[in-house]
Amino acid sequence: MALRDERGIGYPEEKPEPCSGMSERNLQRPERCGCQADPTAIGKLHNPASLMEAVLERGNMMKALKRVVGNKGSAGIDGMRIDQLKSYVKQHWPEIKNALMEGKYRPQPVKEVEIPKPGGKGVRKLGIPTVLDRLIQQAIQQTLTPIFEADFSDYSYGFRPGRSTHQAILKAQEYVKRGKEWVVDLDLEKFFDRVNHDILMSRIARKVKDKRLLKLIRRYLQAGAMIGGLETVREEGTPQGGPLSPLLSNIILNDLDKELEKREHTFCRYADDCNIYVQSEEAGKRVMTSIKNFLEKKLKLKVNEEKSAVARPWDRKILGYTITKEHKLEVAETAKDRFKKKIRDKFRKGRGKNLKKFIEEIKPILRGWNNYYRLTEVEGTIGSLDAWIRRKLRGILWDQKKHAKGREEMLMERGIDKRRARRCANNGRATWLNAGSRHMNIAFPNKFFKQMGLVIMLDERKGVTA
Repeated sequence: MALRDERGIGYPEEKPEPCSGMSERNLQRPERCGCQADPTAIGKLHNPASLMEAVLERGNMMKALKRVVGNKGSAGIDGMRIDQLKSYVKQHWPEIKNALMEGKYRPQPVKEVEIPKPGGKGVRKLGIPTVLDRLIQQAIQQTLTPIFEADFSDYSYGFRPGRSTHQAILKAQEYVKRGKEWVVDLDLEKFFDRVNHDILMSRIARKVKDKRLLKLIRRYLQAGAMIGGLETVREEGTPQGGPLSPLLSNIILNDLDKELEKREHTFCRYADDCNIYVQSEEAGKRVMTSIKNFLEKKLKLKVNEEKSAVARPWDRKILGYTITKEHKLEVAETAKDRFKKKIRDKFRKGRGKNLKKFIEEIKPILRGWNNYYRLTEVEGTIGSLDAWIRRKLRGILWDQKKHAKGREEMLMERGIDKRRARRCANNGRATWLNAGSRHMNIAFPNKFFKQMGLVIMLDERKGVTA
């Protein structure tokens, strides 16, 4: 029998070693630990009043270390990098563990960074914890997830093991196919910034009785942010950016899920985005009003009036998709626009590069995007994006020849007769028009770019390999 790590790499089964702390040997081979926490069973094996021991169990810490190192990420306010974490933990683990066990450990402030929201509509604030705090948060998350997971709704899909955005999208499509052609699209205003600490801690305390762990979680909630060298105090909210934040959001929003289930609504929720499907506009308006009141009174959360609506599913988007009037899944227009912007930015920076190397640079973007939107049932969208990318590439080839003589020679080398090549090279048209012209399509057909390694998204969807 073989043990396997998260990548599926097998190791021979060995006799478990005694739990002796984070030795160099065990840092390199975490699977050697005989007491490694089982994420499906840990909630049953550990006493709720002594969960701190479960968090700090060597196997659980090894798994957390491996996950944090694998996720990479930037340094926090102390400047410690991911590649420095193992050696730091090896050297300082005894005092870190003692501080945690005695309730004396204090998380450092997070490093606040701002990233632009899609469509240029403001910024989203992220709080980047130090790598050591990320390690501890990850260990807590691994211990608490199976404890709370059993109570979570079947219609909650965000940040949960074995669940995904695609499942939420398919569930929404199922509702619409069943005739529920109105959606109550709820967006919570600045959710992660407005989570009430007392309400959240009361929900956690229902299942966690270890006061040391409760105190530590509250300290993580209250950890300030470092902005311009000054530390701010946090009185509400749970900063996005740490491993613990997604679980905490699901814990507090589980109340919303249970309320919707009690009312027998058909819904799907992914993090703070919740869609409720009903059969009429009037029913949708009633649901919107009542759920808004529930959120504000029970959970002290506010609905974003501008982003929320009662509408037809084909007039809204869900996790980057739209459900059409024919009940098919299509890429949302905003998602197409974001994709094009990302590709344009790459082209802007890659105009002087070797074409083959440039294609290699954009290949991961195309594959990742195509994989996420593999549920799309309107293939014309994918085909048109493929054509748009090839036209952009033809534009690069055209621009790389600065003068008409060079363009004439390029076209002739690609099989265009001399007279036509000269006429096309001197036509005076803009790059985009030439990139879409017949002469450039003949000179550089689709097959040319495929041989250069370009990902043809429509072909990959259809399983075409040659």
